[in-house]
Parts: sequence; structure tokens; C-alpha cells
Amino acid sequence: GDMGCLNVFYPGLKRVSEDVVKIFEEAWGVENLPAQPGLPYTLMLEKVEVLYVVGTNPVMAAPDANGVRRSLEALDFLVVQDIFPTETAQLADVVLPAATWVEREGTHTWVDRRVQKINQLIEPPGEAKPDWWIVIQLAERMGYGDKFDFSSPEEIFEEVRRCVPTYAGISYERLGQTIGGIQWPCPTEDHPGTPTMFVQKFNTPDGLAHFQTVDYNPPAELPDEEYPYILTTGRSIFHYHTGTMTRRTPRLNDEVPHGFVQVNPADAARSGIKNGDVVTLRSRRGSIVVAAKVTAETPAGVLFVPFHFDDACANVLTNPALDPACKMPEYKVCAVRMEM
Repeated sequence: GDMGCLNVFYPGLKRVSEDVVKIFEEAWGVENLPAQPGLPYTLMLEKVEVLYVVGTNPVMAAPDANGVRRSLEALDFLVVQDIFPTETAQLADVVLPAATWVEREGTHTWVDRRVQKINQLIEPPGEAKPDWWIVIQLAERMGYGDKFDFSSPEEIFEEVRRCVPTYAGISYERLGQTIGGIQWPCPTEDHPGTPTMFVQKFNTPDGLAHFQTVDYNPPAELPDEEYPYILTTGRSIFHYHTGTMTRRTPRLNDEVPHGFVQVNPADAARSGIKNGDVVTLRSRRGSIVVAAKVTAETPAGVLFVPFHFDDACANVLTNPALDPACKMPEYKVCAVRMEM
């Protein structure tokens, strides 16, 4: 979000507005930047004809995965830039092979605002290239090379420092000399960084934190006679997101190599299901086949499925209904039935 990758922000978490647009038009030497927020990714597939996917796997990560697959197949043109041939890349018209973090130089900003320098350790294999290099090559071929006149990650980071005040004091030199990175805001080069935000005051007119109650809205889909269970999805400690990397890492994948469903003992007994039995989970959007794990960790009436596995994609089942405010899907609640 702090680099402008969310539809409501320009870099530096600057909300899209006419005043902010003017700042970046001047900084980048362009005109007619969008002055209105773009579409969230959850609504984008309904509107676009060409899609460029970088480092994500919506065929497995988005709700109603079968619907997502149909939408991607209906595109006029799909480009996927990734480090492995993901389920999404298999649908692409063009695949741009990217380098992994050990095969490129640059910086990484973590969720705690910590900026760290990444040093290249090995050369990328085959035709794989760093993401920044790929984007610059595309810009040149599209006639925008003068706007992407960078020859190194350091030059790109220097532009970040110029355009984003919270990064202004973080230089490549400082990052190279600092163990553990530097946390923004860091407005000047003699500033130590900010481990904890809002220690003295909050970013409000009176400096105080403002709490607001919200109305409860029930899930869009609740259990009924046809689909009597609540399905919730989540993670295994041995896997990351859609498993693009961890399913290719034997030490991790050997621990949990396949999808499963956790079932409460009372529900298992009522359905005649024993530990290890293969069951079908079915929602209004699709079905998957998984092995049952009978455990009291899961409440009665609730089924849990991790979403990492291509052989049992949990998001085939999930509901694409969106939160009205943040537009995030209801990954954690949908109605399913369980069949032997």
C-alpha cells in the first residue's frame, strides 16, 4: 500500500485526490493521472479485457475459484509475471519469468514498516529477470522509456525517497550499514526511524484516538437444510498463501502434502465419518474432495479447510460476497455440505 499498489492510494499512502494527483504529475512529468480511486481487485475481473498479474495466484487465492478461472479464460489477453508456473500462469497468453529474492537486488518493506536491503546471492536461471527490469523493458517497448529511465534498483529507490516523505531519510548506504533495517517514517538521514507509531499523538485534528462502533451485518450466506455447515478457511503452519513456493519445498510439503478438512467429533459421528475418510465438500459454487481430520479443535457445525492446495482448492467453495466498506470477500464464512 505504501508504494501505491492499492486502488485508493498513490505512493506514501496518499489518498487519491486532485491535490495529490498534481504532486505526482509534477514529480513524474506526466499529465492526466487518475483523480478517482480505481477498482478493487475483487471487482476488476468484471470490467477488464486485458490483465497483467504480478506475483499473485488468483485462480487459487480469490473466492469462487471456478468463477475466477472462467473470467480469466474470457479475457482478451492475460500476462502473468511470476517465479513459478502457477495455476494462474497456466492460463496466460504470455508468461514473464521473474527472479526470486535471492536472484536480485533491491529493498523490501515489511508489514511493520521495516525497510531492508536485499543483496543478490546467485544469478537467476534461464530467462528469469528481476521484476524492475521486466517493467522497464515493457515501458521502453510501449514508448514510455523516458519515464522509466532507471538502470538499477538504487535509482528506483532514490525516486521513492523523493516522492514519499516517510522514506526521505532512508538511503541505500544507510540500509547497507544497518542490521535489521529502518522503519518509516524516517524523514531525514539523521532520523533513527520510527519503531512505534503514534506514541505522542494520533494523526487526528485533536491528536486523540477516536473509537467508533459499527453495526453488525450477518454473513451473506448462512447454513440451511441443504448446506448445513459453516466453512471457514485458513492456513497450515507449513505453507504460505497458495503454496506456490512451499508446495515446491520438500521439507515443508512433506509435513502437509495435501488438503484436508477438520471435522468436529460430533459432526463426524452423526455423518458416519472416521478419521482419514475421503469426503466431498460442496457449496453453491463447486466441490472439492479431501480427507477428513476428526478433531475437537473445530467447533460443532463448522468445517475448516486450508487454502494452499491445488488438489483441494478451498476457494472453489468460498463466497465472493463483498464487505460493503473494504470490498474484501467473505473468505471465512460460507455454507457447505459434506458427503461421503
